[in-house]
Amino acid sequence: MNMFKEPLRFLRFQKVKLTPEVLWKGFRAQIRDATTWPDKAADVLTAWFGTVGFLAGNALLFAGWLLWNTGYLGFAPFDPFPFIFLTMIVSLEAIFLSVIVLITQNRQSKIADLRQKMDFEIDVRAEDEITKILQLLAELHRHAGLADRDEELEHMIQKTDLRKIEEEIRNRPG
Repeated sequence: MNMFKEPLRFLRFQKVKLTPEVLWKGFRAQIRDATTWPDKAADVLTAWFGTVGFLAGNALLFAGWLLWNTGYLGFAPFDPFPFIFLTMIVSLEAIFLSVIVLITQNRQSKIADLRQKMDFEIDVRAEDEITKILQLLAELHRHAGLADRDEELEHMIQKTDLRKIEEEIRNRPG
């Protein structure tokens, strides 16, 4: 199953009342099931990289490195000025941090796209249901002899043409 192609697949076999909480749990479970171990590792590392502890640890490590290698601690320097080994380590750390954060951002982007697709599907279904309710209400009014010609209602009871909306969006300036 590809969760990015069928975001509402988990709804097909539900026997419970579909509440927002149930939908959210199903959505989260689907994402969790589709997450590979490298993605999970990248998420954990990204969360750790974004902490004050990580920043403080780096600051302490680099400060200790500089103090050691400038002779302030009384130890023999192993990476004297211009600190070429430290520069290499910092560069490698920056590369790995960047790649790991990009992996997480790409996955989060896919999840956001999935949420957007799911929202769109729900919106379309809700639009269809509202249109049907309005059609039934208009029919009840006609049957009871209460219906006056309401142009706005007549427009609202027409099925939404998604292709027309898409075309209107494409033709908007900007």
